[in-house]
Amino acid sequence: MHDEPFFGFNAYHVAMLTIGLGIVLALWLPRFFSGREPAASGLLILFGMVAFSLVPGMPEALDPRESPRFWELTSELAVIVALFGTGLRIDNLSSYRRWQPTVRLLVVAMPITIAAVAFMGYNFAGMTLAGAILLGAVLAPTDPVLAGDVQVGPPTEGGEHPIRFALTTEAGLNDGLAFPFVYLGLLVGSVGFSVPAILGDWLLFDVFYRIAVGCAMGVATGWLLGRILFAIPRNNVLANTGSGVLAFACVLVSYGATEILEGYGFIACFVAGLTMRRVKAEHAFHGKLHSFNEAIELALTALLLVLVGGIFPELWSELDWRHAAIAIGLLLVVRPVGAWLSLLGTDTRTKERMVIAFYGVRGVGSIYYLGYAASHLEFVNEGQLWATIALTILLSTLIHGLTAAFVVEQVVQEEPEQPPET
Repeated sequence: MHDEPFFGFNAYHVAMLTIGLGIVLALWLPRFFSGREPAASGLLILFGMVAFSLVPGMPEALDPRESPRFWELTSELAVIVALFGTGLRIDNLSSYRRWQPTVRLLVVAMPITIAAVAFMGYNFAGMTLAGAILLGAVLAPTDPVLAGDVQVGPPTEGGEHPIRFALTTEAGLNDGLAFPFVYLGLLVGSVGFSVPAILGDWLLFDVFYRIAVGCAMGVATGWLLGRILFAIPRNNVLANTGSGVLAFACVLVSYGATEILEGYGFIACFVAGLTMRRVKAEHAFHGKLHSFNEAIELALTALLLVLVGGIFPELWSELDWRHAAIAIGLLLVVRPVGAWLSLLGTDTRTKERMVIAFYGVRGVGSIYYLGYAASHLEFVNEGQLWATIALTILLSTLIHGLTAAFVVEQVVQEEPEQPPET
């Protein structure tokens, strides 16, 4: 009746135990050494790295070079949930001057980052042009999932210092705005560096059309969902149910509807959160929506980070000093210098500019972009790309995660938020 030993070890169940224990330990152990809320992201990766090396066959089963689709879909869900929640939590949109640092980070700093990383990948690491462009694109965006310590607070709770506002809005928008450069890497990888293709298929469709549809659908779905939740029917609105699961439904509606029209769903999710919040900005239900949304976001993120650690043993052979130099150079030179230059001429103070420039957290969005690209085209440098991204995420979670809360808090206390101009 029983073909297997009664106490046989099923790898799937062992993996569940491993992931669960890793999450508990990563959140629990730091409390012995610090009175602060623990920055668990880096520890989740490290625990995954150690624990999965003890599980026979598990790293191979999760190898992103063999199963990129799993990584694409899992990280996609984590990112869109985070983007919607990011838009939802912003209280004060205020004037253009408040948004000016964000615009500079998106229009100046992100292209500088893409170009610099692509240059390093092509000239120093020997990558193909397509692989180098893709590496720049997937590493350029800052992350809305892992950057909680530097972002604004929950809805209606304030905490929108210029540092937090700039980093929050940047993370909310640059995930979607990096997508055209991912498509550029795919285009170059499939047809070469063709000027007609770049001016036609890429510029007109992947840049202008997809961004425009993402923004428009974000506004449309956010407004419609806001009316359904807070206004119709007048005396029995859906928000009165207090059901936080509606947040997840709103994420799926805004993302799915936009992707059907070939727009950028990442942009739509952030804009939908912003727009829905404006329908009835001070309603207490926004807090419940955000709490439910955040719980899903944290659960998916913890799972992904443990698994990222788990695949490290499989990727070590792909990593050499050149790829490590790219990861370190991005975090310590390219992002800080590029962002600093982009913020010159804005109203940000010196310390604010330094903090905004340095804390460009990398994370789950990069996993999604590479998983998406690898599912659509076979790259010569695919293993090197995965290894470089995994190392970048680990270094970012350690460097940024262990310092962000303290540094941002100190600067915010030294330079209190000024009332925004309206």
